[in-house]
Amino acid sequence: MSLITERSKISPFMVFYIIMSMQIGVGVLGFQRIIAQTAGHDAWISVLVAGAGGHLILALMYWILQKANGDFIHLHHQLFGRWLGNVLLLALTIYFASMSFVVLRTYIEVIQVWMFPDLRTWEFALAFLLLCLYITRNGFRVVVGVCFFCLIIPFYLLFTFGSVLEYTNFRQLLPVLDHPLPSILKAAKEMTLTMLGYETILLFYPFLKNGQQSSKWGHAALLSTTLFYTLLTVLTLAYFSEKQLQRQVWATLTMWKMVEMPFIERFEYIGIANWLLVILPNVCLGLWCSSRLCTHIFPIQQKYALLVITCICFAAIIAVQDRTGVNTINEVISKVGFYFLYAWIPFLAILTYVRTKRRDAQ
Repeated sequence: MSLITERSKISPFMVFYIIMSMQIGVGVLGFQRIIAQTAGHDAWISVLVAGAGGHLILALMYWILQKANGDFIHLHHQLFGRWLGNVLLLALTIYFASMSFVVLRTYIEVIQVWMFPDLRTWEFALAFLLLCLYITRNGFRVVVGVCFFCLIIPFYLLFTFGSVLEYTNFRQLLPVLDHPLPSILKAAKEMTLTMLGYETILLFYPFLKNGQQSSKWGHAALLSTTLFYTLLTVLTLAYFSEKQLQRQVWATLTMWKMVEMPFIERFEYIGIANWLLVILPNVCLGLWCSSRLCTHIFPIQQKYALLVITCICFAAIIAVQDRTGVNTINEVISKVGFYFLYAWIPFLAILTYVRTKRRDAQ
């Protein structure tokens, strides 16, 4: 494990803010339609199932990190050798960089559809990525600070959904369990992209003081985001009929239209503008994770790796110009994230268990 000074480490309770800020992103604005297409008015159950699966995978991650002395990168070298281990780590580098790319490109699309149709993709992407580059280049503790403040500052938006309650009909959620179990599980799988982010613990774990003590905070964050998504799904299903919801690409923004204030007519503009703070830690931490992986694969300093990855993300963003391309990228990352969490992590756990047993037997 590379030497990390005590000054560079953070307290265990900060894991709560890191994981929550990563899980609450641009997906909040329109995930409801995707899961309702499969599970209908039982979609809220799928969110709970996805959250329960996330807790199991997070517990498995902590177990793997404990057996690997907190170094997930070195574990790959131990299990697969230097060459194959680096190939797998390179795939993880692309994965975390793609998370940043998907979040930012999807957010730009929201701005273009709802606010500024003539906004050039490259202009906003360049300005935003330069900000992310400035933040991330100053180290992990600065990124954590951004995660904290960008979770606390937009928190008031949660109370704005109260304006929707008078237009809801919760009888639309009945009967419960009206859809078959395979449909509910499929919808839970489709929640993967929305709930991605807690796997970053695998890379920032060495930066934690008393890492095992952060387990309760990690699970608390995952529970909080699960409850948030569940409540938002219930509210959406009570507000829209199933047929109406199928026509709402951005259901959360549509509900924000019902917010009435004497000094502003279109509150969804406020919500979209504030959501820039929400996605900022998503992009920053994704870039930090991918650049940190690069330093263990290639003989390069993290600041230079960060610059290269940011440039690649910028090129990828301006290359995707239409809605079809954005949807395709979202679907690909969702599938990759699902198999990474629910196939690769258990596979690593099995290999780690076998390796530990063999070592104890010798």
